[in-house]
Amino acid sequence: MYDAGITREGAVHLLESMISNPNMLNHCYASEAVMRALAGHLGRNVEQWGLAGLLHDLDVELVRGDMTLHGRETARILSEKGIDPEIIDAIAMHNEYSSGKERTLEFQHALAAGETITGLIVATTLVYPDKKISSVKPKSVIKRMKEKAFAASVRRENIMECEKIGIPLDEFVVLSLGAMQTLSDRLGL
Repeated sequence: MYDAGITREGAVHLLESMISNPNMLNHCYASEAVMRALAGHLGRNVEQWGLAGLLHDLDVELVRGDMTLHGRETARILSEKGIDPEIIDAIAMHNEYSSGKERTLEFQHALAAGETITGLIVATTLVYPDKKISSVKPKSVIKRMKEKAFAASVRRENIMECEKIGIPLDEFVVLSLGAMQTLSDRLGL
């Protein structure tokens, strides 16, 4: 049995004790869902990957959005709690501005791509007339991916790291969108 050093319930408690912004919390829950779907698709540890998605932005309010620090504080906090070092590594590496290193491992690429696509999917949902994620079609997300001015802060190169884990973009969008659609109530979309 896998032991991450924290239960999902403990991770949720930690997350909600450190992040107050509801949109950021929703991003973390969406990232968890996407990472669980990716792990299931690739035959990896669903709990481990889900926890990385859930906790990856734990320090964002603590560091006040300073991207040169973001990820490092989460790594420190999780290390002190005895969390799985592979989770800590993926989280530390998801922010290239802080890590200063290139991602090389599947888990690192998955988290970078998985957490980033959530922003593109939410932005795509918000331009739909009904603003419902259940209405969003994968082709719409892919179309918006090509529009550099749309959701301009979403790093397309991070999303494209899906190919480094062997998942073509169209398949990645279907998996990610499907995972997020299961959280429509939580996300308010």
